Amino acid sequence: MGWEIDILWLTVLMFGSLAILLMAGLPLAFVTGGLGCIFLFLFGDLNSLNLLPSRIFPFMTDYQLSAIPLFIFMAAMLERAGIIEELFDVVYRLLGGVKGGLASATIIASTILAAMVGVIGAAEVTMGLIALPAMLRHRYEPKLACGSILAGGTLGILIPPSILAILFAVVAEQSVGDLFIGCVIPGLLLSGLFILYVTVRSYLNPEMGPGLPPEEQVDFREKLRLLRGITAPILLIVLVLGVIFTGIATPVEAAGIGTFGAFLVAAIHRRLTWQGTKEAAVTTLKASSMVLWIIFGASIFVGFYSLSGGREFVAETLIGTGLGPYGILLIMMIILIVLGMFLDWVGILLLAVPIFVPIMLKLQFDGLFGLPGPTEGITDPQKAKETMQLWFGVVYMVNMQMSFLSPPFGYALFYLKSVAPPDITMAMIFKSAVPFLILQAIGLALVIIFPQLILWLPRAVYG
Repeated sequence: MGWEIDILWLTVLMFGSLAILLMAGLPLAFVTGGLGCIFLFLFGDLNSLNLLPSRIFPFMTDYQLSAIPLFIFMAAMLERAGIIEELFDVVYRLLGGVKGGLASATIIASTILAAMVGVIGAAEVTMGLIALPAMLRHRYEPKLACGSILAGGTLGILIPPSILAILFAVVAEQSVGDLFIGCVIPGLLLSGLFILYVTVRSYLNPEMGPGLPPEEQVDFREKLRLLRGITAPILLIVLVLGVIFTGIATPVEAAGIGTFGAFLVAAIHRRLTWQGTKEAAVTTLKASSMVLWIIFGASIFVGFYSLSGGREFVAETLIGTGLGPYGILLIMMIILIVLGMFLDWVGILLLAVPIFVPIMLKLQFDGLFGLPGPTEGITDPQKAKETMQLWFGVVYMVNMQMSFLSPPFGYALFYLKSVAPPDITMAMIFKSAVPFLILQAIGLALVIIFPQLILWLPRAVYG
């Protein structure tokens, strides 16, 4: 029999220890898993030790998680096929002499790329290698150039096929397909806000984002020729997302189709080599292993905390604030933003979602400013629950975009710094992220105030 401890002190001990060990630089997967086992031993009993296999085994056998290595492999193959370079080249030549055209091309190319890969690392690094030198060469203001790469790269976490959506669906026990469809409009909305911002800034101050010189602009015939070069990857996107949205295939089956399609695209571009395939497989193995180890560790940590009454403690604390449903949601969003400054998105999801989702399902959101709430007009309790899960899932993912740009440890900031020229300092990258963080916050507010931005497309597709 373990020692007895008040839930408040257990909360302080568990999350305080987690913060200290993470600041010491230890890996998240082993910190959460190790602390979970230690607290189980100290404060649990023999029966609670069954938590270890009971938390891990369902993830090991979850069919939906098999989509993760398939989508990661698809991304790695497309990257090695040179698709990202071609995509950026085509888009920026199409935009020609438009002011801020290179920055807009970066965001558009990142948006299309997000629909191919579902992960942000490859997009940030590759666009940093290709787009940043091109913009600096054309005398773009460095902060605008860096910001457009940072913001565009984060779209991969939201626009389907998003790895985050797959993990959220598994943890929250909901439909991956619904989440994919619900993310489409918010993803395009954010992309549009980013493009609008860089365009307006460039027209107000043309020196920030000058258009291409006449000798680099191409005529209509050349633009058509360039478009033919990216036909294959665009068709692959349409195929993968189309079979999911129409219900022909599950996300896992669509991931398999996408992986096979990535081989074909690489072959069409004459980039299909044994060495490239081997490198893509090793990249997939490393990334998938990292994700799964974090899942195992965090699920043990959160599982023990929930078993000890942590979920009820957090719910009572939040509801006890008396702030109402939207006030509680605001607190959750702030907590997620703060966590995003220090943890990666997998760890945040495993730590926060199992606690936050049950609380959200207990609250009644009737809308803001006289607008309808997410479940208005739904009388079936099960349908209302599914709608709330979908709405909160996408709101959560929009918030997670901010975590990649949040100083001091936003992952996208360091991805870009790793490939940026020496004269692009870390302070400059931090400053370049601020306007786009504000735009992401505006996007987050819009999907909360106007829930139909999330819910309209799934209802139109599935009825």
